[in-house]
Amino acid sequence: MNINHTTVMEFILLGFSGLTDQVSLFPIFLCIYIITLVGNLCIIIAYKLSPSLHTPMYFFLANFSLLEILYVSTTVPKMLSCLLSERKVISLSGCAIQMYCFVLLGGTECYMLAAMAYDRYNAICRPLMYTVIMREIVCIQHIVGSYVIAAANALIHTALTFSLQFCRSNKIDHFFCDVPPVLELSCQDIWVNELVIFVIGGCVVIGSFIVTMISYIEIISKILKLQSALGKKKTFATCSSHLMVVIIFYGSTISMYFRPRSSYKVGQNSVVSLMYTVIAPLLNPFIYSLRNKEVKTNIKNIFLRILPF
Repeated sequence: MNINHTTVMEFILLGFSGLTDQVSLFPIFLCIYIITLVGNLCIIIAYKLSPSLHTPMYFFLANFSLLEILYVSTTVPKMLSCLLSERKVISLSGCAIQMYCFVLLGGTECYMLAAMAYDRYNAICRPLMYTVIMREIVCIQHIVGSYVIAAANALIHTALTFSLQFCRSNKIDHFFCDVPPVLELSCQDIWVNELVIFVIGGCVVIGSFIVTMISYIEIISKILKLQSALGKKKTFATCSSHLMVVIIFYGSTISMYFRPRSSYKVGQNSVVSLMYTVIAPLLNPFIYSLRNKEVKTNIKNIFLRILPF
């Protein structure tokens, strides 16, 4: 059987092709994008302008908010453009860049969630040693290390993906250039790519998920031993909301990257990916910080200083 090996120079992003009126989705996702940007930006500004927030926990939260702004901006602007465009195309190089940035920032988020859980573990379970363990240099090392490891991981996945030949089609059943949907277009055997996803990707996603869950299990165990009912309620409320974000992010990510190829369904990629690319970044500022009384008070004070009335 002869296979057409015509070099693909651009891809078509099918996105939400199952919907007849995709334009109606534009204002919804635009509002979500703006709210996500504003919410995370408020947290960064509050941290920068409020000395009382200059602690390890808020240092991580501010960096996490910056990460979320970059993360959501990797996919949503292109998705919004495609919703309004008749030609929903992305160049080969543009697809590679988008994939690299997305995998880089997604991997960084995995490690940063684990670092934030570890920070909360030390604060609640080892309070006397907290300031010694979570020194400023250690916090910086956690952030820088997250980006460095994720950058190497993203380079491996992107290089392996775009070393393949694409001859089946140039239509990606997704709203951005993610690894599994692009691999589906290859006319070569992709077992090496799938093995790398399971091994290296598994170390990034599953490994950081295990660290995160162990930290929260230790935290919950400590909470249950507290004598104060008020202290139990307050700490558990915070941890349970954090766990909700963790479950949404990791659950949808694991479902996307570690399910058998035979279980893939048309359009399913886009729905699952929305959970960790759009919904999780939208919820994060509200769950992690804007429900926090100290953060809300500092944001309110900043606005009162800025506004003329």
